Amino acid sequence: MSRTRLYRDGVLAKENFPVADISDYLPEPGAVIWLDMCAPTEDDLAAISEELGLHRLAVEDAVQKHERSKLDRYDTHSFLTAYAVHLDEKTGVLSDTELAVFITKKALVTVRKSEDFAIGEVVERWDASSELAGHGVGFLLHGLLDYVVDGYFESVQSLDEQIEALEDMVFAPRVDHKDMQRRSLALRKSLVMLRRVVLPMREVVNALMRPDLALADETMRPYYQDVYDHVLRASEWTESLRDLVTTIRETQLTIQGNRLNSIMKKVTSWAAIIAVPTAVTGFYGQNVPYPGFEQLTGFWVSSAVIVGISLGLYVLFRRNDWL
Repeated sequence: MSRTRLYRDGVLAKENFPVADISDYLPEPGAVIWLDMCAPTEDDLAAISEELGLHRLAVEDAVQKHERSKLDRYDTHSFLTAYAVHLDEKTGVLSDTELAVFITKKALVTVRKSEDFAIGEVVERWDASSELAGHGVGFLLHGLLDYVVDGYFESVQSLDEQIEALEDMVFAPRVDHKDMQRRSLALRKSLVMLRRVVLPMREVVNALMRPDLALADETMRPYYQDVYDHVLRASEWTESLRDLVTTIRETQLTIQGNRLNSIMKKVTSWAAIIAVPTAVTGFYGQNVPYPGFEQLTGFWVSSAVIVGISLGLYVLFRRNDWL
């Protein structure tokens, strides 16, 4: 399925017209066209690629999956690859959707690799800032990038909140270590994925602001700069959160080790105390005469020795914080 729009001198003139009519509108002065295609094949792009002079390598990249976020420049157009992301707040799992964009002087062609990319929200942004539509392809591209980058920012903000909750769990009296380990690994995996798509976008947005591309004029430049600032902040935020998740995991392991050492000290201390009556009663159980043998005084002496030494060890261990 395809979606189309025609702007004339900054005013929306037509939409959802046949793709075959694009060639009729391109020669018109002040005409700007948007074409959206979902999961097309090379044959689907063949007709429009001839009309717009799209490079063969760019068309191949547009239909292939798992391309790196990038901006390639050709003689007649530029080719952009980007990813939109969505975070499942319940599981902390991040999913991405790939998008390819052909940028010409009078047309913007978006190629979605799946229907998960909410192109309708991009259209709503265009309609909400229609006063900028007179800036042509630069206006359309900004709305698209703004939607993508806002998705990065929302995802990293949500990840930050989940990591804060994970921090609170570290020092909780009762911790489900398996659940905490699962959540920390899921969050770290999501941060790695987010970093992989956000970092290249800094170079992409920065390159789009170059004067020779003629996309960000004096009016649109502050808007592109705002998008770049959001990408930069999302990138730095992602880096800091990756380090924070690692620190949380290391802290959890350290606390577990300290608790294990405390338990071992307590067990060892009680074992030492229990060893005292065992040793004394074992000694008095010898089949040889000893002071107090077969006398009541021998029982009281052995009992006093057991209680005295055990209490002494207990006080000593408590003073050294072993119990």
